[in-house]
Amino acid sequence: MKNDEFNQDPLKFATLIAHQLQSPLNAVSAALQAVLGEYTGPLSPPQRGSLERANARCDQAIESVRRMLAIVKAGAGRAATEPPALLVKAVHQAHDSHVAEAARREIGIAVDIRDAAGPVVLGEAALVEVLDAVLGNAIKYTPDRGRVRLRVAAGPRPGTAMVEVADSGIGVPEAERAQIFHPFFRSSTARTSARPGVGLGLAFVKSVVEAAGGSVAVDRSADLGGAAFTLVLPLAPETPARPSGKPPGLRVVIVGGVTAGPKAAAKIIRLLPDTDVTIVERGSVLSYAGCGLPYYVSGVVRDQKRLLSGPAGVVRDPVFFRNVMNVHVMNRTEACEIDRAGRRVRVRDAAGGHETWLPYDRLLLATGASAFVPPSLRTVLRNVFTLHGMRDAEGIKSALADAMARDVVIVGGGLLGIQMTEALARKGARVTIIEERPHILPMLDADLAALVERHLEAHGVRIVANTAATGLQGTDTVRGVTTAGGVFPADLVILACGIRPNVELAVAAGLELGPTGAVRADAFQRTSDPDIYAAGDCAETTHRLTGQPCYIPHGSTAAKQGRVAAVNIAGGKEQFPGVMGSSICKVFDYVVARTGFGEDEARQAGHEVATVLAAGLDRAHYMPGAGLLLIKLIVDRGTGRLLGAQATGPGAADKRIDVAMMAIAAGLTVDDLANADLGYAPSYSAVSDNLIAAANVARDKLDGAFTGITPAETQVRLGRHEPIVLLDVRTAEEFEEQRLPNATSVPLGALRERLGELPRDRDIVVVCDIGVRAYEGALILKAAGFERVAVMEGGIAMWPEAKLE
Repeated sequence: MKNDEFNQDPLKFATLIAHQLQSPLNAVSAALQAVLGEYTGPLSPPQRGSLERANARCDQAIESVRRMLAIVKAGAGRAATEPPALLVKAVHQAHDSHVAEAARREIGIAVDIRDAAGPVVLGEAALVEVLDAVLGNAIKYTPDRGRVRLRVAAGPRPGTAMVEVADSGIGVPEAERAQIFHPFFRSSTARTSARPGVGLGLAFVKSVVEAAGGSVAVDRSADLGGAAFTLVLPLAPETPARPSGKPPGLRVVIVGGVTAGPKAAAKIIRLLPDTDVTIVERGSVLSYAGCGLPYYVSGVVRDQKRLLSGPAGVVRDPVFFRNVMNVHVMNRTEACEIDRAGRRVRVRDAAGGHETWLPYDRLLLATGASAFVPPSLRTVLRNVFTLHGMRDAEGIKSALADAMARDVVIVGGGLLGIQMTEALARKGARVTIIEERPHILPMLDADLAALVERHLEAHGVRIVANTAATGLQGTDTVRGVTTAGGVFPADLVILACGIRPNVELAVAAGLELGPTGAVRADAFQRTSDPDIYAAGDCAETTHRLTGQPCYIPHGSTAAKQGRVAAVNIAGGKEQFPGVMGSSICKVFDYVVARTGFGEDEARQAGHEVATVLAAGLDRAHYMPGAGLLLIKLIVDRGTGRLLGAQATGPGAADKRIDVAMMAIAAGLTVDDLANADLGYAPSYSAVSDNLIAAANVARDKLDGAFTGITPAETQVRLGRHEPIVLLDVRTAEEFEEQRLPNATSVPLGALRERLGELPRDRDIVVVCDIGVRAYEGALILKAAGFERVAVMEGGIAMWPEAKLE
């Protein structure tokens, strides 16, 4: 081919280049996949990261080649013409392909959509390639920390749309603007910039745009100072609505990109693939596993990337969302205002402060929650964290490195604070938990929480309950936490005082809040504005047992609500039924879990309550690894209906709590649960599973065949010096090893022979290790005419104090 042929048809040259690149690019991709699959040997995390970035760029190049060939093939009449492309969607795609490079060079890219134009006559492949070329040119010739703007507006004449790409770069001299679109021409400013190029990109743009009946021009950007390229594109003729009734080209803006937002975006695209979905996230990290941060701090999760990626190991960054999910992501961008009348959201780019409006047909608020810090604890001192994001996690890891922080105080004994305790203790820190409520873990009743406190103290953790932190001490770095009772020394402080829903954006827009202070959302996740939805930690939900609004934020709830919102945004009618307050966490080798009502909650809801404490091994006693499981059931005394369950101990509590949750949701009674056909094998449960055993104890208690007293009640009676007899029916050897205060030892095997040693005019509380032998002992006593007999439920295993005689 001669140069004049290239001048007449730059697409021919582009096609030649694309054909030449296709084979080597595919070969490079195959080689990269082999190395990433570790077929050539193991990779270190830095090596894998570099190769994955190279592989992503290779995939982009291959996709560009494919698009180029598709454009030329269609233009030559050898394939059906592509359907008209959505301009806004293509603009987002072009933005996403360059956002990483722009961020690396600290170039702010503002997307300003003045008019959401309909489809244009170009096909999607051609339009994306054109916009990619113009935007790539702007970024290439813009200096570091510069500015680029992508603006979509109505065209200069009816039936057209306009795209302007302006920058603060080197510009195009006025005398050379007529030649800038000629093949192989490079402006004088480009030639002296040391930026690589051959001068074919803009020639290609001009050829494609003019072939579609549009125009392209360049001028000087009035406000940014560099070049301003303007593309005018004809709009495609309107087509009849599709018979499905689903709105074509639905525009959805999602504010929040951690859990509910990405979940909703993925579902919307699966249901309506042609939807224009934009996620606005003020942070730089998307869809990260926040619940895994304690394990990252402790070192159980060694690579931060594991928290930022899915099960397949792919990091969920803006490129992933675009290439895999076809979702546009604007991270490091804050949503500042919702214009409900104009159905648009004003957003601000954190890098350059540029603002623009995003139009929407449906809006989803997934703004999450923020750590609550009491005014008295707000500080600029170093080594004070809330563990609310990757930055805090990295800060805590840094403070713990090389034994820099030895005394750590956690203010708050809720889930977050407790989850961090193990991570800190395993790093060698001395940990103190300060909790202003009577006990830690308010998700548990006091008797179960006492068992967890006992376990924490056994691992060297100091628990200071009923105490409020009133201030922080230090000059540059924190040195202590003050309370009414004194000062606790601290090299590191973690404020785990709870979270508050991020509702400022919703409030400013006039959306209703619920009684919990979170955004009010119905079962369809709709807010008080039917075109705006809310999901995740910013939204309240309904408690399934009371039917009343509640605020119980969890990542699992956010994911489910995000899915429900997505289905309804896409035209469905799915409802979220609410939550049961199910929670679980790990405390050293203990599991802590609950679901349904706690004891006090059940009474406040109007139930006459019966409770049961039961202890037992989580599998057959002869199986290695069998662990003790301590369970509490809350039951309606009149109906026998299960209302709540709590569990702790080293045994497998998770599956028992999950079964209990389903039983509560189904309205089952302890009779139903006692006969549940649960899977059995010695490796997974005893013949009578822990939950079934607890249900049987509850049945006996409700039927009057069993009289129980809790360890806490026993402790209170002993503290009042009541004349009760603590009858320990364990073996003499067990009794000598540890026993309750003032207990009397009569082994179960000798009880019938020694009944005469026991008084009949005093209350007798029968005790053993977990309650089974005590129950047998109580039956012997009752058969012998003893009337004032009770079994200490759960046995010594559930005694609230660690110290025994």
